[in-house]
Amino acid sequence: MPDSQHCQKALELVMKYSPDHLVNHCLRSYAFGVAMAHKVKQPFDKEVFFLGAIMHDLGLTPKFDTGDTFEIDGAKAARSFCIEHQLNTEKADLVHEMVAHHNTVGVAHKLDPEIALLHYGAGADVAALWIRDIHKKTLTEVLSEYPRLDFKEGMIKLLSDQIERKPNSYMAPLIALGFLKKIEKTPF
Repeated sequence: MPDSQHCQKALELVMKYSPDHLVNHCLRSYAFGVAMAHKVKQPFDKEVFFLGAIMHDLGLTPKFDTGDTFEIDGAKAARSFCIEHQLNTEKADLVHEMVAHHNTVGVAHKLDPEIALLHYGAGADVAALWIRDIHKKTLTEVLSEYPRLDFKEGMIKLLSDQIERKPNSYMAPLIALGFLKKIEKTPF
């Protein structure tokens, strides 16, 4: 984790409002994204990347669920946090875009490196996508440091709730295509 007050405060926020399995998911998403930095072949802002990674699922929590898709609710909350904590507008906007696009299959990997890395990191953690791009030792160390804590069951419940209440959400077509089964089959 980058050693900045912004990162510490963002982690505190996520820990306050998110279940433990979601906190660890966000931390693993950051670690897996960093482990796949070779995929973007560009420098990235580690603080901005951490902020987007740690806050990318705020929209799944009751505190920040305002009725839009969880990605958009989370993006708004993350940007507000950044602005309230005096992060410059350009960086706050990038955090917003990271959160808003972390699930945009076919798009996220073509955007800023921070957006691509969050897409890769979260995808690796949720559905074992791109895990061949992570060294096995790194994968083991990250899973040991930030255990899953019944993540599969917790995430399936959160996503199912989103789709039930928001049938036009971005995740609806992915779930219709079997994404929940992909989560269940994740090998860790």
